[in-house]
Amino acid sequence: MPAALASTSTSRRQFLALLGISAAAVSCGTATATGGSGGSGKQVTTLKYQGAVGAVTLPELAADLGYLGGLTLDWVGNTISGPQDIQSAATGQTHFGGAFNGAIVKLAASKAQIQAVVSYYGSDKDTYLGYYVLEDSPIRSARDLIGKKVGMNTLGAHAQALLDIYLERDGFSKADAGKVEPLVVPPVNTEQALRQKQIEVGVLSGVLRDKALASGGIRPLFKDFELLGAFSAGSYVMTRRFIKENPDTVRTFTTGVAKAIEWSRTTPREEVIARMTEIIKKRGRNEDTSTLQYWRSYGVAEPGGRIADKEFQLWLDWLGGRGEIKKGQLKPGDLYTNEFNGYGKG
Repeated sequence: MPAALASTSTSRRQFLALLGISAAAVSCGTATATGGSGGSGKQVTTLKYQGAVGAVTLPELAADLGYLGGLTLDWVGNTISGPQDIQSAATGQTHFGGAFNGAIVKLAASKAQIQAVVSYYGSDKDTYLGYYVLEDSPIRSARDLIGKKVGMNTLGAHAQALLDIYLERDGFSKADAGKVEPLVVPPVNTEQALRQKQIEVGVLSGVLRDKALASGGIRPLFKDFELLGAFSAGSYVMTRRFIKENPDTVRTFTTGVAKAIEWSRTTPREEVIARMTEIIKKRGRNEDTSTLQYWRSYGVAEPGGRIADKEFQLWLDWLGGRGEIKKGQLKPGDLYTNEFNGYGKG
């Protein structure tokens, strides 16, 4: 098996280890990067964060549009994993991180003191997570996935959750579902792994999906939008300590991201793409901007990225049913706040 493909068991152990590390770090008070400045009254104005190769995140767009006021962003590297990104925020390596809402539930259930403040991605008719097979693949239904490999960016997050829901809706038993093998494949390598038949199904989204479709030879097995309709799927989180000590910073950040979401909705697509292209060129990270031509939207369902109970209740129920969290351990209101999102207020 190529080095790019990690085994399910190894990746699951690594993910659970990250959860344990972040929970222990936060409970021990070691999240130093997210602290304020003690009794000085000053609030943090430079936010450490992780980005994504060849893409412009909403905070980056908000900063370029001037929506972050006096705040500045300090890029510390890139991530391809939502769970890794939010555990970095939980342990204080960064000031905010974004992940699938189910991954946020898992991290919060492990006692990490985090709270979601704004949605940043989701699924709709134009922007969705698709599960693709080769055009001539014999896979046509859920039952055909038994014994097959499904490549995705990370385990324990959005892609695996939707795969499980797809199997459950087809009446899969736990034994049969266990015969479908999810594997970690970096998003930039997923199309190649699928075409070279290293995996039978590749999970693709955004510009990488549209670029692969433009090349032809693949077809969708199913899409998350078809299963759940339009929904916001992931949120940015910060630690509760950081929120308490830096309320003005959190308000500026959250509202700025909200404004960037709405700017991307109301601005002609060609203009949004041109702006993103300039942002990538200006930051000088030697990135390819060609895939930006396939950008369509961030897919956030609610105005200004405001968060609704249903966006967490779905995953609370799913994880509780799987025994990954205790039923009733958390309520949606424990996981997020819209207090700092000023979009549409006043």
